[in-house]
Amino acid sequence: MKVHVLRLSPGDDLRAVLEATFTELARTHGIAAACIVSAVGSLSCAVLRYAARSDSSEMDGPLELLMLTGTLSPDGAHLHASVADAQGVVKGGHLMPGCIVRTTVEVVIALLPGWEFRRELDEATGYKELTARPSPQPSPEGSGSEE
Repeated sequence: MKVHVLRLSPGDDLRAVLEATFTELARTHGIAAACIVSAVGSLSCAVLRYAARSDSSEMDGPLELLMLTGTLSPDGAHLHASVADAQGVVKGGHLMPGCIVRTTVEVVIALLPGWEFRRELDEATGYKELTARPSPQPSPEGSGSEE
């Protein structure tokens, strides 16, 4: 496992930066799987989708990002977050686009070479769900047969 540490700046869209960062890490490190190890910071706005809902709810800040967890794949991110308002009221759900950094967000991303994460339709749930499998290892040069 390799680790990438990221610090976001005021005005950044948390989800957009994470997805763009994964795309770049996938390109430069040849990976197809990563996960969030740790994340803390503050948001001026959070957009969360609650369980079994199709619509999103927006919370205005200032907000503390208490927790962020999830997977990053070539098919996109599946992220959950918990945020607290200035009164300490905590809400959590799927992290949607529009979560804007207030002062900073610090994220530790685990790169998972040797694994491939994909999101594929699961007939049982009706949703695109995570499939994880070992990634194909490139064969050493000169081995194998030519066809």
